[in-house]
Amino acid sequence: MSPAIAEEYQRDLYTWLIHNAQLLRQGRWSEIDAENVAEELDSMARSERRELVSRLAVLLAHLLKWAYQPEKRSHSWKYTIEEQRQQVWEVLEDSPSLKYQLEEKFLRAYQLTKIMAAKETGLAKTYFPSSCPFSLEHTLDENFHP
Repeated sequence: MSPAIAEEYQRDLYTWLIHNAQLLRQGRWSEIDAENVAEELDSMARSERRELVSRLAVLLAHLLKWAYQPEKRSHSWKYTIEEQRQQVWEVLEDSPSLKYQLEEKFLRAYQLTKIMAAKETGLAKTYFPSSCPFSLEHTLDENFHP
């Protein structure tokens, strides 16, 4: 790998990405900035996991709001629940191996959910159950509304 490619990584990520993609396609292995390519791939994997947790947290927050503030239910909440379910399935479709981490990420997402729901409802975080009151199966079921 040339020092110019490594410098390019620091100076212009987009150009560096395009250049390294071309090198990969051409099989010019010795010219690839392997260390930084590996770092970017690790970063992409972390990003996919965070996306899954984020989508689950928003979904769960709206399910909590639906369950704990029935008098404030709205079409907006209903459509957010529907949208987030679809977004979770899209993340899993794009990255099927995340299905093996789904239960773990679901539990992680619920911890964020309590914070989000408290912020959005004005209720204390302790008002919500310490563990998720919905199963993963129910959470992702398009017909489930608590």
